[in-house]
Amino acid sequence: MPAARGALLPERAIRPPHGQRRLHHRRRRARGATPRPRRGTRAACGGTPRRRKRIAVPAHTRPYANVLETIGWTPLIRLNKVTQGIRTPVYGKAEFFNPGGSVKDRIGIAMIEAAERAGQLRPGGLIVEATSGNTGVGLALAAAVKGYRCIFTMPDKMSQEKARLLRALGAEVIITPTAVPPDHPENYIMKGRAIAAAHPNAIFADQHYNPVNPEVHYRTTGPEIWEQTEGQVTHFVCAPGTGGTVSGAGRFLKERNAAIQVIAGDPAGSIYTEYARTRRKTEGHPYKVEGIGGDKLPTSLHWDVIDEWITVSDKDAMLSVRRLAQEEGLFCGGSTGVNLVAALEVARRGNDPKALVVTVLCDTGERYLSKVYNDEWLRENQILESAHVTVARVLEARNSGAPPLISVAPTATVRQALNLMSTYNVSQLPVLDGGDGVGAVSEPTLMAKALEQPGALDQAVQEVMDAPFPVVDADLPVERLTALLSRETPAALVRRDGKIAGIVTRYDVLHQLAGIR
Repeated sequence: MPAARGALLPERAIRPPHGQRRLHHRRRRARGATPRPRRGTRAACGGTPRRRKRIAVPAHTRPYANVLETIGWTPLIRLNKVTQGIRTPVYGKAEFFNPGGSVKDRIGIAMIEAAERAGQLRPGGLIVEATSGNTGVGLALAAAVKGYRCIFTMPDKMSQEKARLLRALGAEVIITPTAVPPDHPENYIMKGRAIAAAHPNAIFADQHYNPVNPEVHYRTTGPEIWEQTEGQVTHFVCAPGTGGTVSGAGRFLKERNAAIQVIAGDPAGSIYTEYARTRRKTEGHPYKVEGIGGDKLPTSLHWDVIDEWITVSDKDAMLSVRRLAQEEGLFCGGSTGVNLVAALEVARRGNDPKALVVTVLCDTGERYLSKVYNDEWLRENQILESAHVTVARVLEARNSGAPPLISVAPTATVRQALNLMSTYNVSQLPVLDGGDGVGAVSEPTLMAKALEQPGALDQAVQEVMDAPFPVVDADLPVERLTALLSRETPAALVRRDGKIAGIVTRYDVLHQLAGIR
């Protein structure tokens, strides 16, 4: 390993967790240490009978000095149900096991310690970063331990949970608009740089252009995958945001075995895939998946490491990661969905039991309860299909306390119609004659006539009524009903079994749709 690489991160950052028992004892023996007695033996337990069965507990050789020592050596977990029918084994590197809940914990402490060694960050200093949330959490954890302040800029498309979490860790969060060009002063990266420049003893962590970002994955994530798969990994699938994970880990794995393929998933709307194919920077468009893809070209993304790009839609990513939670018990965010879709495509295409695909389970799903795991949000964004709602359902769901159908006869007076509206708190009434709609009256129209002509209160409704409301069948989809309703046609009569059975208004429809989205 080049010396320059070793200088960027303290050696303790790549130490395995204390639960890595076999590795720990191999290292102790290599140093000439006397092996410790195993749990359950007489030497360890003061005469406890050997025949007594004990619960297996991972060995913890010593306490952790602080939470930062728990970063890294995350589990590698085989995916079993979502891969049914695919012979190629697929494993997920569970980065949500890090203390901050994401892969970004690795670069948070590394960037801070690199700035300290370079003399750029002194005690009591300020850390500023443009983040989709997870890098901010990693930085905030390290800052809390080391005594630094943090200010983070974050695009407004990111989940509320992320902003709240950063504030809970003591950081100041500034929300910026998503739909601005990369060079706009309100772009979250430009905003972060400006804030850092305005404060003394402040650094802009700059994960998109910081060489420590891919370096820490070269020194930790890549070696962990290599050791955990015993060198059998054949494909590494990882969607780039800053590009640090796929670039650093991918480079390490290729140095160990040049035949390993590195595949990048990329959300539809990102410019990365097109740039990789044409080397031309195009204009992207908004997408919903957070933390990956982009509309700029970060230097922390090493294009030469990546062998293939796979574009993944928001819908495929989010529905896939929900499957991962429901079928594998792995609760992750939307970016993991992009990785999963790409990894399954690679595995299905090869369908080789001797291959081994590793992908990254980027972060915890708890940060996306209001989005990825919210059916209403998914429907609003056309990711989940809207439930089939009929006019009958709207009619049944009305909670006004009024009967399904309130009407007046053509011979009733305007005064009677207004009293009926007041009694049932409605603003329009159908005029029915023998069960058929012959007209309609509305409160604003009747009140205006009564104010203009006091005698109008005693006029017959048929003399002042408007055109009748349209009549629709009860099993009509509500989407078709909305096309009929307007400011001029605020309600429709509902026909069931050949008879007028009720009335639904624009308000009823809006209330119902708001309730299912």
